[in-house]
Amino acid sequence: MPIDAFLLLSFGGPEGPDDVLPFLRNVTAGRGVPEERLLEVAEHYQHFGGVSPINEQCRVLLRAIEADFRDQGVGLPLYWGNRNWKPLLADTVARMRDDGITHAIALATSAYAGYSSCRQYLEDIEAARAHVGPGAPEITKLPHFYDRPGFIEPNADAVRDALAKVGGDAHLVFTAHSVPVSAARTAGPPADERSRESPGVRSGNLYEDQLREAARLVAERVDPALSWDLVWQSRSGPPQVPWLEPDVNDFLRTLPARNVVVSPIGFVSDHLEVVWDLDTEAAATAAELGMGYARAATAGTDPRFVRMVTDLVQEAFTPSDPRPSQGLGTLSRRQTCGAGCCPRQTRPRMGVGADERA
Repeated sequence: MPIDAFLLLSFGGPEGPDDVLPFLRNVTAGRGVPEERLLEVAEHYQHFGGVSPINEQCRVLLRAIEADFRDQGVGLPLYWGNRNWKPLLADTVARMRDDGITHAIALATSAYAGYSSCRQYLEDIEAARAHVGPGAPEITKLPHFYDRPGFIEPNADAVRDALAKVGGDAHLVFTAHSVPVSAARTAGPPADERSRESPGVRSGNLYEDQLREAARLVAERVDPALSWDLVWQSRSGPPQVPWLEPDVNDFLRTLPARNVVVSPIGFVSDHLEVVWDLDTEAAATAAELGMGYARAATAGTDPRFVRMVTDLVQEAFTPSDPRPSQGLGTLSRRQTCGAGCCPRQTRPRMGVGADERA
C-alpha cells in the first residue's frame, strides 16, 4: 500500500495549569498511583507555569520537517498525535481517515528500543486504529535511529559546546530515563533473533545496549580520550522495585572531577525531564559540590536531525533497497520491535515522574 502521509508520535504534555493533573491521570491510568504522588509531580510542571515544553517542541519539529520535505521533494501531508495529551492519537487517526489517508509512516520521538519507547507506540497505534474503526489508515512505525549520523553528530557538537563552557578537566556524563531492571532485561529481541546480534552485545537488554552505543559514538567524535559514563535519571517507582542505576545525582557525588558535562543522550528534545531533572536538580547537586556544570543540548531541530527524518521516510518508500544500514553503530539493525519483543511489564503500584522520555 503506497505511503500517503507522515505522522509524528509523541508523549504529550500539559499546556497550562489546568491541564497538569488531567494529563498526569492519563499517564498513570490503571497504575494505582496515589493522588499525593500526582500532586508532588504536578509541582514540577507548576514550576514552569503548568506548561511542558514538549508540545511546542513537536510543533517546531513538524514545521522543520515540513520545510525539509519540500526541499527534498517529499510530497506528504504531516500529522501529529500524542499518547497522553492533545492532540490525542485517536483523534488524529480519525482526522487522517476523514482526509482519505490510507497508509502513514510514523516517527516516534524516541531513538531507542524498549517498552515505553517503542512497543507502547505500536500498541498506541493499534488502539487508535481500533477506536476509529473501519477506514482507519495503516500506520508503519519508522526504525530506531539511535546510531544515525543525524542523531549522533548534533549530540557530539552539543557536547563540544558544553565542554567549552566548563573548560578542561571535565568528565562527560550521558543520561537516559531509568526503567525497571526487569524491563531492561526483556527489552531485547526474542530468542529466535538473538543469534543475529553482534558479538559482545548483552542480548535481552537492547535499551541499555543501544544507549551505550550512542554514547560511545558521540564521545569518540568529540575526543577518543574523553572519560565518560552512562547514568540514569527520572526514576519514578517504589523503592522496593530495582531500577537501572546509578541516578545522575548520586553519580555526581562520586566524581572526583572538578567539572562535568551532562548530555541527555536518551532524549531528542529539551522537554520537562531535561529542564527539571538536569537543568534544575542535577545543576543544584553540582553547585552543592562546587563542581563546574554544563548541560549539552539535545538534537531538537538541528538541520541534520531533521534531514535524518526525511531520509528515514525516503528509505521507507523503498523497503527492499539492498543498500547497507545508514547507522554508525555495531549492533545489528532491527527495524522496530518484533513479535514478543519489549513486552509490557507487571508493575506493582508504579510511580510517576515527568516521564516525557518519548
